[in-house]
Amino acid sequence: MFSLALKRDLRPTIGLVQRFYCAAGKKETAETKTIPKNVLEGNQTAHLQTENGAIFDKKPFKIHLDKDKVYSWCLCGKSKRQPICDGMHKDEFLKIKLKPIRFKVEKTGDYWLCNCKQTKHRPFCDGTHKQKHIQEAVK
Repeated sequence: MFSLALKRDLRPTIGLVQRFYCAAGKKETAETKTIPKNVLEGNQTAHLQTENGAIFDKKPFKIHLDKDKVYSWCLCGKSKRQPICDGMHKDEFLKIKLKPIRFKVEKTGDYWLCNCKQTKHRPFCDGTHKQKHIQEAVK
């Protein structure tokens, strides 16, 4: 029997990136659909957190983000202000080891942030929520 963590590593990645995740005032075509880049990705240790948080929702959250602002995406899945961190992971009684992912975007616009917490492109949605085990986890 495989553990859930092992199943996550075996999931298919083909066809998950199927829409454009930032709309900064212009119409995008199928050829330009990409997952945005976290500008702070090289300046933090978020990649050392290999564990994923609790599945909060089975669909992404559309949010307007500004170019020069630093955001904290909730990785633990316990924030009351999803998908943005509210510091719930600091509650010593919950014993949460996951920390938020700090991120910046390259341009101001609307973005889809992951709410299932299983994305490989933290904090941006990559379509992982469409998998059967995630859809069944949240009723």
